[in-house]
Amino acid sequence: MNAVLRDETSDAPLSARDLRHDYAGTPVLDGVDLALAPGSVLGLIGRNGAGKSTLIRALLGLLAPRGGEARVFGEPALRLSDAAKARIAFVPQQPEALSWLTAQQMFDYVGRFYPRWDADFVRQTLSRWQIQPHRMLAKLSPGERQRVDLVRALASQPELLVLDEPAAALDPVARRELLREVAVRAGEAGTTVLFSTHIVSDLERVASDIAFLHQGRLLLHCAVDDTKERYARLWLPAKLAASAPSVALARRKHEDGSLSLVVERDALDRWPEAAALPGARVDALGLEDLFVEIAE
Repeated sequence: MNAVLRDETSDAPLSARDLRHDYAGTPVLDGVDLALAPGSVLGLIGRNGAGKSTLIRALLGLLAPRGGEARVFGEPALRLSDAAKARIAFVPQQPEALSWLTAQQMFDYVGRFYPRWDADFVRQTLSRWQIQPHRMLAKLSPGERQRVDLVRALASQPELLVLDEPAAALDPVARRELLREVAVRAGEAGTTVLFSTHIVSDLERVASDIAFLHQGRLLLHCAVDDTKERYARLWLPAKLAASAPSVALARRKHEDGSLSLVVERDALDRWPEAAALPGARVDALGLEDLFVEIAE
C-alpha cells in the first residue's frame, strides 16, 4: 500500500511520483509517492537496508531512478538549477568529500556558493563542540566529521535540509543538540527538513510527520501525533482467523492459530469489521511498537 501524496503542489520543497529503482534486479524502491509540506519535519524511518539512502539520493537527483520522477522546489531533481541547489543542504550518512582540506578551508570554500552563509554560526558551533578548525577533515573522528558536515549544512541557512542518518556517529549528547538545532531551524526559519533514522526516539523529539519505508514501499505517511489514533494491533483468536481483513500493514500468525495484524482506520474513522467480532481485541500502538510490528 503506497502512501497518498500529501500537500502535492508544483512548488513543494520535495516530492516524488512513482519512484522505482533496483540493484542487480533486486527492487529497492517500489513505486514511492511522497511530498513534503513547506516547513514540515519529516522523519523517514525504516530498518537498515530498507532503501532510505537510495530514496534520499533519488529525491535529490544524486541518483537516476529506473522509473518515476522526483522534483525539488518544482524543478526536476535531475536537472536542478544553481538557484535551487543554493536552497538545499544535504548531509550524507558518511561524509567523505574534500577530506584533504582542513575544516576551516572547507568552510571557506563551500561558503562562497551560498549567499546566506553564516560564518559566525560556524565559529560559535565549532567552539561549542570543541572541534579544531585547522585540523584536516581526514584526521577527524567519524563523530567529529559528521558534526563538521552538520555545521556546513546548517551554516548555509537552507530552505530544505536533508539528513541521512544524521546521528549515526554521534553520542547521545551531540544527538540531542542536533535535534534541538533542527527543531529551532524548522520552527523559527520555516526550514523544511527530511531526515532518515532507525532511532524512534529521535522522531518523537523533533518530527512533525513520519514516513515508514519497508522493503522499498512507503507503508504509511502521516503526522506523528496521529499514529496512536490511526494505527493499532488487531488480535484475532484462531476461530476468527478466517475473518481477518485482507489489507494490513503487517500480519503475523502465531503457533496457536491466532493472528496479529497492524490495521488502519478507514476514511470514516472505523477499524476493520473484524475488530467488532466477539473475542477480537484492538491494542493501541506507540510509535516504537508500530515500528517493531511492521519491521519484524
